[in-house]
Amino acid sequence: MPAASCSAKIHVLPDDVVSRIAAGEVVERPAAVVKELLENSLDAGGLHITIDVKDGGMALIRVTDDGEGISPADLPRAFERHATSKLRSDRDLASVTTMGFRGEALPSIASVSHVLVTTATRQDTVGSELTLVAGAGRTIVDAPAVPGTRIEVSNLFFNQPARKKFLKSTTTEFSHISHVVQLAGLAWPSVHFRLTHNGQEILNYPAVTAMRDRILQVYGPVFLDRTIEVRGRAAGLSIRGVMVDPIHARSSRTPQELFVNRRPIRNATVFHAVTDGYGSFLPKGHHPTFVLFLDIEPDRLDVNVHPTKKEVRFAETEALHQLVRHSVRHALAGSERRVVLGLTPEGQPQTTSEFAPTAERQSGSFRDVYPAASISARMQNSRTDASDAEPLSGIVEGSQLAFAHEAAAAYQRAEKPDILPFGQILRTYLVAQVGEELQVIDQHTAHERVLFQRLWRGWQSREIPSQPLLIPEPIELSAAQSTLLLKRLDDLEKLGLLIEPFGATAVAIRGVPVGLGKVDASVLVQDLLDDLTEWDSTSSLEMRVQPVLASLACHGAVRAGRTLALPEIQQLIHDWVQEGLIMTCPHGRRTAFRLSTDELAKLFGRVGWA
Repeated sequence: MPAASCSAKIHVLPDDVVSRIAAGEVVERPAAVVKELLENSLDAGGLHITIDVKDGGMALIRVTDDGEGISPADLPRAFERHATSKLRSDRDLASVTTMGFRGEALPSIASVSHVLVTTATRQDTVGSELTLVAGAGRTIVDAPAVPGTRIEVSNLFFNQPARKKFLKSTTTEFSHISHVVQLAGLAWPSVHFRLTHNGQEILNYPAVTAMRDRILQVYGPVFLDRTIEVRGRAAGLSIRGVMVDPIHARSSRTPQELFVNRRPIRNATVFHAVTDGYGSFLPKGHHPTFVLFLDIEPDRLDVNVHPTKKEVRFAETEALHQLVRHSVRHALAGSERRVVLGLTPEGQPQTTSEFAPTAERQSGSFRDVYPAASISARMQNSRTDASDAEPLSGIVEGSQLAFAHEAAAAYQRAEKPDILPFGQILRTYLVAQVGEELQVIDQHTAHERVLFQRLWRGWQSREIPSQPLLIPEPIELSAAQSTLLLKRLDDLEKLGLLIEPFGATAVAIRGVPVGLGKVDASVLVQDLLDDLTEWDSTSSLEMRVQPVLASLACHGAVRAGRTLALPEIQQLIHDWVQEGLIMTCPHGRRTAFRLSTDELAKLFGRVGWA
């Protein structure tokens, strides 16, 4: 059959279909709209940026800045595909210095929403207003001459019901928007960012001069006080930021924020280098958390490898990996020396820098790292070595929860089994004869197992009583964290943990399960959030509850580094024996090393002697 007689199967797509396909690459969800509009505001030199959101961004996203604005001649052109003021030729792609450059964001957003733009330059006596529906209807009318730009995006995905159907809940979508604003705030500390949701202010980051101050605004003092400074420099490369002290590393990977020339990205090479830098400093099952900023010459970086600019390609990957790894190791080596000696790596008293920890952290006190729990007067008086005892006046009370009706004694129980305590090793391991065995017991993991077993039995019988706090401690959270925690308040109450809202995003702990003693509230809440993030993907109720109870037990157990008197040692071991001498804590760590009579005889060659 002649080719001319065949019907054509290949045809050119209409422009509106092409625009919607392109929009699908850039506009994945409301947070993507916020990201693109924020980048435009930053490129325009905005110093005050306000983001107003309604219904998780589905009803409205409004971004207002005080940047340079758009002239009336450029306004309609800004919504044409691949129209940009940031590139002139393909040679400019070799040294991109702006956040946006592809000319796809505005037309992609406009093609799937209603858009209203009000803008004016500083030279304009009359502003301009442009209205578009699905990218069409580009008529301009006069508006007040307020320097800057305000873009309102409403009815997102109104003409793409399939995309709209697969969006998550309002809470989830807004949490993504909050994260976008947090990342922008970290990258641009000199800019004032403000975020509202349904008329309520959620985030407010006034402009600051130091990066450390912006990290403090975003993550709070608890995170910052548990980090150490990272700095490094090589030819054309530099790194700065903060990363978690290994002592406070957790199983969570949040936050792990990386910025390259102020652009938030994900990069496996850098993440691997950070983990490799920690090496043996990082406890098993724990992950590094960090906020790192890489600065690199633009011509050694390709930012045009992903439609939404989430990834970049480095020209010298190996050099980058070495810089990050060595910078992390150097920071950790200096941190270990400061913890032991209270000095800098050079042997001089610690000096202040942009990322320097607070004065409390610089003290190097062992009790600052491992706060002691309360000890009864009876147990305190029974200490065998007064020089090793930790006086009650030395307990750091500022970060501890105070109970309204706290039990006086840490351990006061009757009927001791056949246990002969010998003492402690390194204020961490208990040495005792238990029956006919010699045992070396990790005081923290053993106590953690005891508390977990008691909590678990209480949950199974639906009886975990709460112990009220004398002064509820408020804890600042991000918008996403606050939403997640408040969603599970009823479930946590059944586990003996009483939490209530305290302002826009803060919460306050009013009570914890009886028997836990004093715990660090802020760290406990962070660990609980890590556990709760897995709830939606876990169908079994028991599998949901176990990690939460394990976190409660871990925070309520005696810490490594706390001196225990012999009666306390005996009682702790007795409790552990009563729970079945379980050889692991709820998180899988070993609780004890045990040597039987036969094993001791073999070790000393006594087997077979007359």
